[in-house]
Amino acid sequence: MIAKSSLDYKPLPLPDRRDISDSEMQARAETFLYDVRTRHTVRDFSDRPVDQSLIETCIRAAGTAPSGANHQPWHFVAISKASLKRRIREAAEEEERKFYAGGAGDEWIRALEPIGTNAHKPHLEDAPWLIVIFAQRWGTYEDGTRYKHYYVPESVGIATGLLITALHHAGLSTLTHTPNPMRFLNEILERPEAEKPVMILAVGHPAENATVPAVAKLKKPLEDILTAFTETEQD
Repeated sequence: MIAKSSLDYKPLPLPDRRDISDSEMQARAETFLYDVRTRHTVRDFSDRPVDQSLIETCIRAAGTAPSGANHQPWHFVAISKASLKRRIREAAEEEERKFYAGGAGDEWIRALEPIGTNAHKPHLEDAPWLIVIFAQRWGTYEDGTRYKHYYVPESVGIATGLLITALHHAGLSTLTHTPNPMRFLNEILERPEAEKPVMILAVGHPAENATVPAVAKLKKPLEDILTAFTETEQD
């Protein structure tokens, strides 16, 4: 994607300037907060199909994320093919059985108990789409030489957050899944050595009987997640 001939700095006037009043900004922020509060991680998906173009549009949105040196060190693999989803489920459940059999440690297993998870992962087949997110550890110029990517975990994390939000905004539900290790995904999906799988997103519509763990509705209050230093505070 990056060519050696395009490495010089060339400033452009801000292309998409928006003129929004303070009151409208507050209203937009509150509307977004209301909408994003309706996002829920679900493990029960319906068989209602999801058009590929919708998945592609959401991934295009994720691709607008900021990244270290604008290297965009991510790759998304979208899968609706049943045989591939089955292979991914089988490989993921093999790792999950090791995890729940003692590989995770007692403290981690206890932490997961309120979530209600186990080694059984039917959502990896039930969801109409799986999106596997890969982090690219290095890039390659057109002449085959490598160049280093910067802030890869941070960049891919931002893009993943945008993807989840875009999918929710479109009306879909998701489940983040991170079996450990995940190198089997490189083999199944034929991805190169430079790429490291970091997450599987199950994507689709929630089933009629879908549930969420009660603990998932417990969110930290603002005072626990925000510290503000302002000009109005007294020294």
